[in-house]
Amino acid sequence: MFRFLRGLVLPEAACDEANNSSRYENLFKKLDVNEDGRVDIAELHAGLKALGIPLGKDAEETIFKTGDSNKDGQLDFEEFMQYLKDHEKKMKLAFKSLDKNNDGKIEASEIVQSLKILGINISEQQAEKILKSIDADGTMSVDWNEWRDHFLFNPATDIEEIIRYWKHSTVLDIGDSLTIPDEFTEEEKKSGQWWRQLLSGGVAGAVSRTGTAPLDRLKVMMQVHSSKSNKMNISSGLKQMVKEGGVRSLWRGNGVNVIKIAPETAIKFWAYEQYKKIFANEDGKIGTVERFVSGSLAGATAQTSIYPMEVLKTRLAVGKTGQYSGMFDCAKKIFKREGLKAFYKGYVPNILGIIPYAGIDLAVYEALKTAWLDHYASDSANPGVFVLLGCGTVSSTCGQLASYPLALIRTRMQAQALLEGAPQLNMVGLFQRIIANEGILGLYRGIGPNFMKVLPAVSISYVVYEKMKQNLGLA
Repeated sequence: MFRFLRGLVLPEAACDEANNSSRYENLFKKLDVNEDGRVDIAELHAGLKALGIPLGKDAEETIFKTGDSNKDGQLDFEEFMQYLKDHEKKMKLAFKSLDKNNDGKIEASEIVQSLKILGINISEQQAEKILKSIDADGTMSVDWNEWRDHFLFNPATDIEEIIRYWKHSTVLDIGDSLTIPDEFTEEEKKSGQWWRQLLSGGVAGAVSRTGTAPLDRLKVMMQVHSSKSNKMNISSGLKQMVKEGGVRSLWRGNGVNVIKIAPETAIKFWAYEQYKKIFANEDGKIGTVERFVSGSLAGATAQTSIYPMEVLKTRLAVGKTGQYSGMFDCAKKIFKREGLKAFYKGYVPNILGIIPYAGIDLAVYEALKTAWLDHYASDSANPGVFVLLGCGTVSSTCGQLASYPLALIRTRMQAQALLEGAPQLNMVGLFQRIIANEGILGLYRGIGPNFMKVLPAVSISYVVYEKMKQNLGLA
């Protein structure tokens, strides 16, 4: 689409003041549909869309916020030209930071080198795809004119924001996520976009968890009660829950599961920012390993803070009808009978589970995304949302598969006090007992409904997240 812009609107020209003014005037006339000498945001949106440059509401609002110096809600030609001049200067600095050998062209190896300095490792093939999306003349290198024309209306102000433009991310929640929190630029933090995105993810998570709550409760019931002698399967488990407490009982414990999303997300986001500052180098940059460690520690910090709610969720899910009148009644009875330490039963296997889950999830996600880009991407460095959804679903499933035994042990430890006559074993004791009585497969009780909920959870989460973004002005 930017090749179209280059051919019809931005002809080849030397980068002097006169030619720039001519180019800007030509472009302004195409955007000023009603020919009143001013461009409002509706005209900018329609004009750029007609030229094949749909930026999205945020980008267009950023352009107006920066360029509209008299704050009248419109850009006259002087404001329009001044914005593009200032933006060109920023893009020139970004171009020079990538042009390592100062030959006036950006090549794939220079992109790989520059991103590595910023802690992002990509392959030569991925760098070539980035180049191809900018390269207008097919030389597999990008000169200043191509770079300027491609980013002329992209409101990114430096190389890090340009990298975020290249790197698309999607927020997903399937109820067991311990992955690295999303990152936000300073501009997104100042504009409030960060809290709108977190709110969108939180609402999507709440709806997703509520929609798959019966499968989640079934998983917990099978983790606690299923054994060789009590062969509870998906069908018999659901029938047993409905018979014992009615259809409403299928959502028992879901309230706590939804309520804990907000504090867990907020703490994880805050802790991630703090850990990144600790691990950043003198220039304030952070590498891939440091980012992963920061994310894992942020997940552990959030889990530590909200862990009592995890215990409450399990007790409510396993409890019988009428045993607890609600979350607070459950908390009061646990504290009275078992003391404060009961709220951290299963904490050790839960924290240990972060390591295989987050590590495998991230590694598989990046490997799948890289493989797709290397083999199937033709003219874009952005794999697209559905590819990322697929990568996220598979990687999360692999992460859960690796950490599931620890999750089962955690749930058993949380629920032991409810099982009459059952010994109160520690993590090692439970492992030994399960393997001795049920074999290795015993460590995977309940994994069926756990996997069954992945696809609907991801689908619900994605649809609600996109709708929330639209309603909050993020789409």
